[in-house]
Amino acid sequence: MVLQSTSIAVAKDIVQTTEKLDQASPEITPKKPLTIAQTFDYEQEDVLIREQGQVTSVTQLSDVQPTDWAFQALQSLVERYGCIAGYPDSSYRGNRAMTRYEFAAGLNACLDRITEIIASSGDLATREDLATIQRLQEEFSAEMAALRGRVDVLEARTTALEANQFSTTSVMGGEIIFGLAAAEGGDPPGNGDDQQAILAYLARLGIVSSFSGKDRLAIGMVSGNFANRGFAGTADNPGLVTDMALYSFQTDTDNRFQLDLLEYRTPVFNDRVVLTFAPQGFSLSSVLTANSPFFDSGRGAVSRFGQANPLFKIGSLDAGVGFDWLALDRVRLQFAYGTRNSSCPGSGQGCDVRDQGGGITGSDHSALGVQLLMKPRSNILTGLAYINAYSVDGRLDTLTGSFNADASGFINEPTQTNAVSATFQWRVNRTISFAAWGGYAFTDSKVSDAYANTYTYTVALGFSDLFGREGDLLGLIFGQPLKLADGSGLPSGEDEDTSLHFEAFYRFKVSDNIAITPGLFVITNPEHNSDNDTIFLGVLRSTFRF
Repeated sequence: MVLQSTSIAVAKDIVQTTEKLDQASPEITPKKPLTIAQTFDYEQEDVLIREQGQVTSVTQLSDVQPTDWAFQALQSLVERYGCIAGYPDSSYRGNRAMTRYEFAAGLNACLDRITEIIASSGDLATREDLATIQRLQEEFSAEMAALRGRVDVLEARTTALEANQFSTTSVMGGEIIFGLAAAEGGDPPGNGDDQQAILAYLARLGIVSSFSGKDRLAIGMVSGNFANRGFAGTADNPGLVTDMALYSFQTDTDNRFQLDLLEYRTPVFNDRVVLTFAPQGFSLSSVLTANSPFFDSGRGAVSRFGQANPLFKIGSLDAGVGFDWLALDRVRLQFAYGTRNSSCPGSGQGCDVRDQGGGITGSDHSALGVQLLMKPRSNILTGLAYINAYSVDGRLDTLTGSFNADASGFINEPTQTNAVSATFQWRVNRTISFAAWGGYAFTDSKVSDAYANTYTYTVALGFSDLFGREGDLLGLIFGQPLKLADGSGLPSGEDEDTSLHFEAFYRFKVSDNIAITPGLFVITNPEHNSDNDTIFLGVLRSTFRF
């Protein structure tokens, strides 16, 4: 059983890009609609490529002050020669160490700029300027020659790759995750103290193609061996008997590869709208930005609950369509509609639509989501969403809360759910990010007066590049899994107590393609029942991308 329809995280793209979660607090500026040249992270695409940008005034560098000892030098290089670049957050990071190769590259840019100025204006440099330039050229001649040699080698390699690549418009990539996981506690619920440590894996393979250079066709395969729902348990193997024990990368295909993603995206209306069509591997978060710094099963949160807002998982969908519209430079309107058991045209074999039908296709589960994504400030991104879902049996199927909440009190009737969601992400500075999300779902029976109201919330902190290690990430997550707080006419009633989720993980970046993440999450009062003992789940996750 595949617990989630997460998509293939392809590590290489048509062009060299920086993937999501390379930093704990990525650039969160809402971007224009996707093109083939932008980051392909199918789980969520809500970050910009992190590049340095040219500045025209020293005042644009937020961390450079007139009292700094090098202020005048920077001012001259920026405003006189225009050869200094800043980072996307408008910082210069003047205290950061640099190699002699980096200095040679910067010096070469300034020399080229000076040559342009002299050629265009006819103004000659002073004798002192020429002497300084000559001295610098002599001192760094070896580094500049080496730099030119490296560029020549890269050009040769690029030419060879272009001549021998699989396709001029296709890129293949993949990800393999190994998790050494253990659990303790419970009993009740389940038999946590009797659980043995397990070694499980998740493998993803994918190919991305483009027909026009702007559109994208993505196909992904997945394989995993997290049998018996891991520590969450099944009827035959109880485990901890709670979905609160699910890991983010947890998937079981009985070691067989199967189709996990089939998706096509294309921009329209002058590239301000991106249309998405996904007959396989769809969820509301395929289009609605999750707005979470940890929404990555290989490099983000180690728990399923800690990834992002559970309401975006409503319906456990498999196919859908949507659009992402850049309405204003700081405002995006996103729409998604998806179904489950989408191949069922009616009440045929394998379908369970009963007399009411579901959604516009007649499937037994469907969900429609609309989100307004806004950027009130350069380092803040917030989203407000409305979700309308149909379920033939009343189940939300987020697999993130109590069984009672996810089944709407086991109402087992056709229901309509109206849910509201809010997300917030604040990039406090270059290395610290704060995020919060939550929402309320109101589920009403379509055949009786029964109803169930559920809610959830989460707050999280991310600390990147700790101890001077670029790419490392410390994540701290606290929240309440989905809880049935109010209802009527429900066989199982309401959740009487409250479970709390505590999670911490540290991602060590071994290289651009390898990361190792020890993580731990703790659930108090599992299943929102104070009679149940606290459960502890730990994992050592190794992620390889290629």
